[in-house]
Amino acid sequence: MDKLKMHTSNKADENFRKLAAMFPNAVTETINENGEVVRAIDKDVLMQEISCTVVDGNEERYQFTWPDKKKSVLLANAPINKTLRPCREESVDFDTTENLYIEGDNLEVLKLLQETYLGKIKMIYIDPPYNTGNDFVYEDDFAQNADEYLANSGQFDEDGNRMVQNTESNGRFHTDWLNMIYPRLKLAKDLLTEDGVIFISIDDNEVDNLKKICDEVFGESNHQATISYVRKTSGKQDSTNFMKSTEFILVYSKSALWECKPLLAEDKVTDRYNKADEDGRKYRETDLRKTGSGDRREDRPLMWYPFYFNPKTNDLQVLEKADLSLAEKGYVEIFPIKPDGSEGRWRWGYSTAVNNLSFLVARIMPKYKDEDKYTVYEKDYIDKNGDVRTVKEHTSWDRKEFNSDNAMLEFKNLGFSNQLFPFPKSSALIKHIVYLADVEDGYILDFFSGSATTAQAVMQINSEDNGKRKFIMVQLPEKTDEKSEAYKAGYKTICEIGKERIRRAGAKINKENERLKDVPLLKDDKDIQLFNSIAQNGHDAVERTKSAFERCDVSYSLDTGFRVLKCDTSNMKEVYYNPAEYEASLFSSLEDNIKEDRTPEDLLFQVMLDLGILLSSKIEKTTIGGCKVFNVADGFLYACFDNNISDEVVTAIAKKQPYYAVFRDSGMASDSVLTNFDQIFASISPSTVRKVL
Repeated sequence: MDKLKMHTSNKADENFRKLAAMFPNAVTETINENGEVVRAIDKDVLMQEISCTVVDGNEERYQFTWPDKKKSVLLANAPINKTLRPCREESVDFDTTENLYIEGDNLEVLKLLQETYLGKIKMIYIDPPYNTGNDFVYEDDFAQNADEYLANSGQFDEDGNRMVQNTESNGRFHTDWLNMIYPRLKLAKDLLTEDGVIFISIDDNEVDNLKKICDEVFGESNHQATISYVRKTSGKQDSTNFMKSTEFILVYSKSALWECKPLLAEDKVTDRYNKADEDGRKYRETDLRKTGSGDRREDRPLMWYPFYFNPKTNDLQVLEKADLSLAEKGYVEIFPIKPDGSEGRWRWGYSTAVNNLSFLVARIMPKYKDEDKYTVYEKDYIDKNGDVRTVKEHTSWDRKEFNSDNAMLEFKNLGFSNQLFPFPKSSALIKHIVYLADVEDGYILDFFSGSATTAQAVMQINSEDNGKRKFIMVQLPEKTDEKSEAYKAGYKTICEIGKERIRRAGAKINKENERLKDVPLLKDDKDIQLFNSIAQNGHDAVERTKSAFERCDVSYSLDTGFRVLKCDTSNMKEVYYNPAEYEASLFSSLEDNIKEDRTPEDLLFQVMLDLGILLSSKIEKTTIGGCKVFNVADGFLYACFDNNISDEVVTAIAKKQPYYAVFRDSGMASDSVLTNFDQIFASISPSTVRKVL
């Protein structure tokens, strides 16, 4: 049996091994800050291997840097010895939900999620501190030695706070903010699927720096848009010279695989499709002549060719070159002549025109009605290629439902005071972002979750379209001010506000869905008439007409629960995982490697993290031979952390043939059970991976 490592991986070590394998000649030895000889990558050799030109240290180049940038990179790669502990009493539908709410420093949480959710997050939305000079940033200490790190592993000060105010008078005003955001974005990128996307809200204080960071982390080519939207229509009266009302959303994809979902065309667009063919399909007519840049004959000579139209028979033909004989038969010759009389060109090539002639019509040009000058129009159908007409989203949003007034009204409608949380985001804004991200069944992560608007938005849009999206909220349990309305209302941390919002929003959505259970989808005119009857006569009419809707297949299953997990120090005593730091004489005094205050469920979730098993996985508890046994993800993992494990328990678990089987290191009831353990699995389930902690 192998021992679980029970800590996050060192990404720097992983990257070193990859580089060493690719460029073994770049591996060297050097002296570190402690005077020890260590293996390292020779930068100059590596640059020689991957570039035709080596850039020396003092040579001018384009780059974006700041004090401690190198240390912030190291911070992203450094391992941590932490875990996530479940909290059933604060959860909703703990055993069945696939949603997560995680309390803790998001840098630590992102590291913990690397093993389990690597490449699994479809969309990320974050609303980080804007660095206005009045808000707070995470205080990541780059100067800690090993002892200080262990002492501060919880990363909270004596009052339990983990954030510090970053004032403009601070000489590291931008530096501190950049050092905060950079390692978090590096970790976030790794969590995204290859077709994943991240949306980041920001104002103009750091938008320029944030874009430079994102260009570096995600790649400049993956910058999809910088969206500006009106956050507050009245603006900020305390702003200098201008009332600032606009904020920004940076959009970056993981790769070129992501595509923004188009919008259904609005009425002002669809109203233009005012013609219909014999089948009733709506279309509009668009000039086949090219307009705008590149519209001259010499720009595309092969797109200069004639059409011939007979006004009496409505016959339309297209030829590669002029045919004077058709003019004698009453046909009008049509070339792409520009309004100024010069020669233009068509939008289609000749072969395309031949193959799609049925979609073309000849019309007199409106401007030259009296002169009977004709041009050719394309029948542009609203349902082109069988799809509903769509349009691309704009990068400028001015919608009432997105602004801060609507966001606060929405917050108050859940029963909260407007003083409880000062700047919530609008769930309508987040819902729209989810739509654009084209997430229908995947994970949505928000690691600056605040009041948990994103969670509400995910539940709401799932309710509207029966989607299967799952949310992961991460928030630091920042303490509320004792003088604040939140504290007086009983909310001691920001997390308590966020969790309560999810509970209330979920309950409200469920209540609305209960009312809608008796109102199925409308499939024809008869259904619409029945629905109108229901609306006029009330609930009694529902019972009388319910049978008429049996053919409507509507699912109302909705996940409005969430598992609460809290970031904490490892469940394991440090002596067992860092023995070099302790005297050997201490081992004899230790009876167990697990901290006394940790429960079997605590241990289970650390095992799931270590093995890369989704934290939302189904968990079943059974009793075998008097021992509590966990069955995770329908038999993928069986775990037992009791201290009296017998041959009966081992045999019963082996017969389940799980992929993983995990036990407590000291859990076997006797030496004979320990001796028989591997033999039992070898004979019953040899493929099972056995681990101990």
